Amino acid sequence: MDTLSRDSNSSGSILPLVGVIAGGLALVLSATALFKLATLQKTVTAHDEAINSKIPALEATVNAAAAKAETDIKGLRTGIQTALDQVGNEIGTINAKITKIEEAQKARAVAPVKGGSAAPTGVLNADGTYTVASGDSLSKIARKFAVKVDAIEAENPGLDPTKLKVGQKVRIPKK
Repeated sequence: MDTLSRDSNSSGSILPLVGVIAGGLALVLSATALFKLATLQKTVTAHDEAINSKIPALEATVNAAAAKAETDIKGLRTGIQTALDQVGNEIGTINAKITKIEEAQKARAVAPVKGGSAAPTGVLNADGTYTVASGDSLSKIARKFAVKVDAIEAENPGLDPTKLKVGQKVRIPKK
């Protein structure tokens, strides 16, 4: 039995030594990890403080940009409305001028003919006569009513085709 106990003692002395070495290594590794963790926490805290210190400045910048954008939008809206108002006023002015021109044209078209009553020009009257309009010629009148120039001359004895006057009445033959 003595041999047995010596064998077990000699092999048993290595195991505790290996355990102590492993424990020492674990202790060194954990101390290193704790040191690294503390350094990392200091870095995170420093970054957190830097970020937190910049947030109010960023908020102020964003708020200033939003206020400027709102002011710019209001200015654009006002400018566009002013331009549209001016366009509307100009259109109103142009419409008034057009109305005056139309009224003047109507007044000229309805102006009384020498010794006769006012009649619109360029239309066939109820009595079968045509009131000569500006720019009319006997051939234009004939084309307008699909008749021959000779037929108009026959219907209007004494008519001088070269001396047609605005407002003059010309009898149009029936087809």
